Amino acid sequence: MFERLMGLKAISPAELHERMQHEALAIIDVNARQSWLAARVTGARHLDPVGYNESDLPTARDAALVFYCSNFLCRKAPNAARRAKGMGYSNVYVMSAGISGWLGASLPTESGEVVAKRETVSVAGA
Repeated sequence: MFERLMGLKAISPAELHERMQHEALAIIDVNARQSWLAARVTGARHLDPVGYNESDLPTARDAALVFYCSNFLCRKAPNAARRAKGMGYSNVYVMSAGISGWLGASLPTESGEVVAKRETVSVAGA
C-alpha cells in the first residue's frame, strides 16, 4: 500500500517464495530484533530501517533487494526501501504483507540467532 505511494515495487509472499527458489535476492527484515529472532523469512538479514549503511547492502546496485516489516500497515519497510533507492539501488521491492502475511501463507521461516560457520584449522605438532 505505502510502497506504491512511494514509487516502489510490491512483491507478495507467494511471489517472493517462488523467486527465492531460483534467484539470488537480498531479503531484509526491518522489524524489531525480537520479532526477527521469533520468526523471519528464511535467509533474511536484520537491519535497522533508518540506521543501515551502503556497506550493509550488496555492492551491485542492480541487486534485487526485498524489504519487509510486520504487516501492510507498517511503514518501516517502504521507508527503508526508499532509502536504498536513494543510495542508487534500482531493483528494490517491498513485501507489504510483512512477516504476518508470510506466516499467514504458511511459508517456511527460521528463528533464533544465526550462527556463523567456524573453520577448524589443524596445526601440525599442536
